[in-house]
Amino acid sequence: MVSFPNCKINLGLFVTHKRVDGYHHLESIFLPVPFTDALEIIPNGTSECRIITYNSSLSIPMEEHSCYHAWALLHREFGIAGVDIYLIKHIPSGAGLGGGSSDAAFTLQMLNQLFALELTQQQLVKYCAELGSDQAFFIYNQPCYLSGSGPEIFPISFHQNFRIELSFPSVHISTKEAYSQLVPRAMDFDLLQLQQFPKEEWKNFLKNDFQTGAVIKYPVIQNHIDRFYDQGAFYAAMSGSGSAVFGLFD
Repeated sequence: MVSFPNCKINLGLFVTHKRVDGYHHLESIFLPVPFTDALEIIPNGTSECRIITYNSSLSIPMEEHSCYHAWALLHREFGIAGVDIYLIKHIPSGAGLGGGSSDAAFTLQMLNQLFALELTQQQLVKYCAELGSDQAFFIYNQPCYLSGSGPEIFPISFHQNFRIELSFPSVHISTKEAYSQLVPRAMDFDLLQLQQFPKEEWKNFLKNDFQTGAVIKYPVIQNHIDRFYDQGAFYAAMSGSGSAVFGLFD
């Protein structure tokens, strides 16, 4: 079985405060983007999972791989058999595009089909919450609103009447590094009302709170943002915790 896990961008990413449980409260709109990895899963007749990765910039022990975590979860819950997972990476790591989360979510969906587990979408979303903060988005794989630390993701109606282009500064930003530069701040508008404003005005109030610290440390990110505006984008920003940059065009 073969699938193509896509990435996402964050249309606005506001970090409003740090919660008592130690997690940060985030608000964002997630949009799917058809830029993908390639994923193949084949039952291997054993009780073990093997992962073969191509074109990856990171060397990750198998037990730490997001796809392995997805298999291990269902192996523990349902006793599914071993598989060989072949993953061809195109979505860069440390780019804020959710590539690893997408791979994990697609792995869950494929294993659900391969082993006829008949898990519903909501059950898959629940399992995704055990795996990480934004995997659930890739189960819905449609515009979603995030409010909380990650699992609080809700599909929304969002008219995506624009083209998304991506750019990749040669910078890797870890999640830990991104949060170390962060200064939480209160929001001054309702993100769910975004489409009531003309798109040309979005750049005046739509922000990514991770972007300020990232640009100070890596000015090349701002160069990529400016280049999109020079090319006619009505909005451009860093995605997620960086370092990928996107531009929105009519």
